[in-house]
Amino acid sequence: MTDTAPTPIPDLFSVAGKTVVVTGGTRGIGRMIAGGFVVGGADVIVTSRKADGVDATVSELSALGSIRGVTSDLSSEEGARSFADWVASETDHLDVLVNNAGATWGVPLAEHDTASWRRVLDLNVEAVFHLTKFLLPLLRVRATQEDPSRVINIGSVDGLRSPEMETYSYSSSKAAVHQLTRHLARHLAPTITVNAVAPGPFESKMMAATLEAFGDAIAASIPLKRIGRPDDMAGVAIYLASRAGAYVTGTVIPVGGGMATVY
Repeated sequence: MTDTAPTPIPDLFSVAGKTVVVTGGTRGIGRMIAGGFVVGGADVIVTSRKADGVDATVSELSALGSIRGVTSDLSSEEGARSFADWVASETDHLDVLVNNAGATWGVPLAEHDTASWRRVLDLNVEAVFHLTKFLLPLLRVRATQEDPSRVINIGSVDGLRSPEMETYSYSSSKAAVHQLTRHLARHLAPTITVNAVAPGPFESKMMAATLEAFGDAIAASIPLKRIGRPDDMAGVAIYLASRAGAYVTGTVIPVGGGMATVY
């Protein structure tokens, strides 16, 4: 065994020069992650179903670094294929794929139906699978055992515990994302790592109504006594995408201030 000098910290956590795709990257957690990569010197591609969201995000973050975007609907296999084809027309390789686009639904048990389940699972689970599949050729271009390409799937603490709200399809979909992460990690090793991040409460459009009504109570129930901040989410994504996270795969990392891990 040969001793080597420690990697300098700026290099250990650097994502400079990496090409990164962030789905659902125009708001909420996706926007937090995209912003972190832009500031970190990556070349970022975001996508969303709404053109105004893409335009606004690209306009605002382009002042900080390299970013571009396009609208897409990833809730079908064909939509995922179309977006992957667009990415291939924009770049000849991909270093990091962040599968963040998602949806939720919460109503009393008796009001859940097949259509509402399909809307959530199509985007939260099938889109992760299909987009990863279609982007594999680009992810493999520069991937090596020493510097693997990275897939980061956004799950949820609600896929690790039973939520108080009646969001049955959402919690089930996120538990599925966690297991899909482990399964993909096994088969894409050794040149591609696949990990999941399971966020707790963060300020986002999906959480806005809940935080407005119960934000103080939610924060009080969390061991670290606060709601997540953008840097909390950007930091874990950058860790997984950098040299620091190159030997980590098949994990689900909760980022919820102790929610789902302490109690």
